[in-house]
Amino acid sequence: MQVSNFADARQGTEIAAIRADITTLTADVLINAANSTLSGGGGVDGAIHAAAGPSLMTECQRIFRDSGPCQTGSAVMTSAGQLDASWIVHTVGPIWSLHEPAESARLLSSCYRSSLDLAAKVHARTAAFSSISTGVYGFPKELAAPIAVSAVEGWLQNNLDTHILTTVTLVCFDEENFKLTNEALAALDRYGR
Repeated sequence: MQVSNFADARQGTEIAAIRADITTLTADVLINAANSTLSGGGGVDGAIHAAAGPSLMTECQRIFRDSGPCQTGSAVMTSAGQLDASWIVHTVGPIWSLHEPAESARLLSSCYRSSLDLAAKVHARTAAFSSISTGVYGFPKELAAPIAVSAVEGWLQNNLDTHILTTVTLVCFDEENFKLTNEALAALDRYGR
C-alpha cells in the first residue's frame, strides 16, 4: 500500500491518499461510488457490496423503496455489513457525458461535501473515499483528483466546529489516480492551504 498525506495544522485533520482496495481498509465511514438505484454493480460499488455481504443490499433496497433514486451529488448512509467500518456512505457521482464540465465539477464536489456531512452526523473520526466517477462514469481523472482534494479541504475548513474527523483518506485503486491525487495534495501544501 502506498501512502501520502497533507496535514493542515489549523484544523487538525489529515487528508491522506493511498493506493489500495477500499474493501480492505478500516475506517469509521467508507464512501462508496454508488449508482442512483443503490443496487451495487461493477467497479468499486460491486466490490463494496460483495465484501459487505447481503445485508447491505437489503438496506439499500429499503432506502430505494422508501426514498426513490439517490440524486447525483447527494448521499445516503447504511451500516457496513461485514466490512471493517461502522457505516457506508453511498454517493452518486456525475456521469461525465451527461453534463457540461462545470456542472459535472459542481456535482462531483457536492458528492464529497454531502458524504462528509453524513460522516460528521455520526461523529466519525475516520472516513475513506473511493474515487468518485472516475471509472465507468468517465470523469477525467486529471480533473477529478483536484476537485476531490479541494472539496474535502474546503469542507474541513468550513465545518471546523461540526466534526471530529482526524483523517480523511482518498483511496486510489490505480497508480494514475494515486499520482494525480498526490499532485493535488502537493498543490495544497505548496499554496499553504
